[in-house]
Amino acid sequence: MDDLTRDFFLGGDLALWQPRQGFRAGVDAVFLAAAVPARPGDSVLELGCGVGTASLCLGKRVEGLSLTGVEIQPAYAALARRNAAENGVALEVVEGDLAQLPPQVKQRHFTHVIANPPYFRRDRSLAAQDTGRETALGEATPLSRWIDTAARRLAHRGRLTMIQRAERVPEMLSALDGRLGSVELLPLAPRAGRRAKLVLLRAVKGGRAPFALLPPVVLHEGAEHGSDAEDYRPDIAAVLRGGAGFPWPGA
Repeated sequence: MDDLTRDFFLGGDLALWQPRQGFRAGVDAVFLAAAVPARPGDSVLELGCGVGTASLCLGKRVEGLSLTGVEIQPAYAALARRNAAENGVALEVVEGDLAQLPPQVKQRHFTHVIANPPYFRRDRSLAAQDTGRETALGEATPLSRWIDTAARRLAHRGRLTMIQRAERVPEMLSALDGRLGSVELLPLAPRAGRRAKLVLLRAVKGGRAPFALLPPVVLHEGAEHGSDAEDYRPDIAAVLRGGAGFPWPGA
């Protein structure tokens, strides 16, 4: 993969190589990383790590983590390794399919599993022409399998953190039933009064707290985008530019 761009995240604190064409990480990966309630010494497994965006954002925010990423596309896995090395964040990148995890991952358990699974079911949408983009966005492995793999790799009281489109919530909750508990679902609304397009989800292996549908977090100021200037709310801008943790209600 030769045609690359070097893009900056977290206000320039993180510089990542990405393919100019194909799947390119954006704010979703930053939000995912910011929502993980990790502490120094925790172990983290990212399913489908791409070029390493979420894991490296998390590693920049919380020091002393043991980070592992699984990525099915060799070219993206190679970029994740390069990005980790150039940014000074230790990240073990394992090439493999999450549906058939390599032994060095399958034999371990983690404090956290994080994932940004493909958003679109291809029985209801059109495939992307670029292979890398299609692998990242078009669902080949069912969402339920992502959650099953996460549950199996979590240690007792370990936490799953996931970002997904709002319309996929019924599938997520169905897959979680009987596997993980203490589920918290946080809608992300683009503006006040608008429907949430994305959700962040947290769940705990062995958790017994009742399901919690949290009040939505609004991402942008104002009722509509009125200029070319960025209009993220201050707490969201702090996540994207300053590497802050996500403003989780009640945290």
